[in-house]
Amino acid sequence: MNKSELVDKMAEKSGLSKKDSDKALNAMLESVEEALTSGDKVQLIGFGSFEVKQRAARKGRNPQTMEEINIPESKAPVFKAGKDLKEMINK
Repeated sequence: MNKSELVDKMAEKSGLSKKDSDKALNAMLESVEEALTSGDKVQLIGFGSFEVKQRAARKGRNPQTMEEINIPESKAPVFKAGKDLKEMINK
């Protein structure tokens, strides 16, 4: 499912117009982005949580030259599914 299909489904289920559903989805995504960039965790009980995890620096290898390289530490967004969502998927 891509974004436009999601907007269509949201409009169908909520009774909102597609334009309003698109605005709502964009507002939700922007809010999650802002929270994650400021270091906060976003929890949606029953659905899951979004957070930022720190990745440590490590050694890697260039597959073409087999030369060892240093990969710097970085941050990565992570989604962890909630209990209810896991149960729905595993039915």
